[in-house]
Amino acid sequence: MAMTVHCDIVSAEKEIFSGLVEMVIATGTLGDLGVAPGHAPLLTELRPGPIRLTTQGGAEEVFYISGGFLEIQPSQIKVLADTALRADDMDEAAAQEAKRQAEQQLSNQSGEFDYSRAATQLAEAAAQLRTLQAIRKKLGK
Repeated sequence: MAMTVHCDIVSAEKEIFSGLVEMVIATGTLGDLGVAPGHAPLLTELRPGPIRLTTQGGAEEVFYISGGFLEIQPSQIKVLADTALRADDMDEAAAQEAKRQAEQQLSNQSGEFDYSRAATQLAEAAAQLRTLQAIRKKLGK
């Protein structure tokens, strides 16, 4: 039996996941980060994108987060996300539309234009689409 560590994924709204995992793969500000049992303590900021968990028994679950923090302790991993969704709950059409609208806002900068908000919306929509593409690739679709 593989070694495991307890992992929690929580957002501002609710707890999304709580259980034993063999591996967590997330996108930090400096790149992808793989966390296995016995990892050194760490606190890092997370970028919008997928979080992949290999649960006890080897099954893989994928979640989307819009950013947040990853805290690693000897007996626990916590993902503290601004927004977190199970990949199954994501709507690809809505993400495509959000990306299109953000790109349109960036190209049509008017007097009351909020560049940082439009750029954030574009980054989140692109991260959601990357998450969905990663799931499709895993499933061979």
